[in-house]
Amino acid sequence: MKFIITVNPHGGTKKGPRLLKQIKPIFDAAGAELFVIETTFAGHAKELANQLKITEYDGFIGIGGDGTLHEIINGMLSRHDGHKIPIGIIPGGSGNSYMHDLQLTDPLKAAKAIIKGKTQPLDTAKVEVNHVVKYSNNMIGWGMVTDVGKKAEHFRWMGTNRYTILSVLEVFKHKSRSAILIMDDQNIENHFTFIIACNSIHVGKGMKMAPKAKLDDGLMDLVVVRSKMSRLRLLQILPKLFDGSHINEPEVEYYQTSKFSLLPETDEILNIDGEIMGSTPIKVEMISNAFDMFVE
Repeated sequence: MKFIITVNPHGGTKKGPRLLKQIKPIFDAAGAELFVIETTFAGHAKELANQLKITEYDGFIGIGGDGTLHEIINGMLSRHDGHKIPIGIIPGGSGNSYMHDLQLTDPLKAAKAIIKGKTQPLDTAKVEVNHVVKYSNNMIGWGMVTDVGKKAEHFRWMGTNRYTILSVLEVFKHKSRSAILIMDDQNIENHFTFIIACNSIHVGKGMKMAPKAKLDDGLMDLVVVRSKMSRLRLLQILPKLFDGSHINEPEVEYYQTSKFSLLPETDEILNIDGEIMGSTPIKVEMISNAFDMFVE
């Protein structure tokens, strides 16, 4: 067995090299060969998944979180030769939302799953932004969720609690945005607090944003909150995101769709898989069996 494995030697707490040291004996014991590449800039893993000759390898592994998976998927799915090999993630991010859904948040367990070689075809969302195609595995957020994500980048020192604290602060601002949301034959024109489209159940650090989501059902789960909700109600509902019970609240709308478009009144940035990027309007379509992932 031969694997490409990417590791960021400078990321955050230098967790990548430590994790590599931990998991290497598992690969060595199985007689697997690791071709280790240190990533040196943002987008490097994407470039590697896009440009490397990958057909002689049994898998492409990234040590990291949702952002690393996002890069690998975007690189591999936009290859000119159309080649794909199974993807594995050794969880080393701050949230690891996607690996939560696969119940592989433990790095050693994730490494053992890769060695076993069992894979599963999974979906991804194709996002069209200004004639550019991006792929999203985890979530596409607009409105308050983007405001929180954008601010969170400057408060990394607060740890994972920053998402909760900053969410409360954004609730007090209670910014409203006008947009048209188009799903199937349904047009919703309104003012919204936020719209988040999820492929996975979890977002952030263990928040069950879309409790009905499945990684392989060909559907995106949309959680929609219109601006008529009061600050007090928003604060009451916020803690319920951790167990998924927020979807039972009358002010929260939940949809499942294979494609949708979002046309806000003003052009705004998005939160795609935890990365603040792109702009609106967007057109999103689910691609079933887009790639193979190592699973338990």
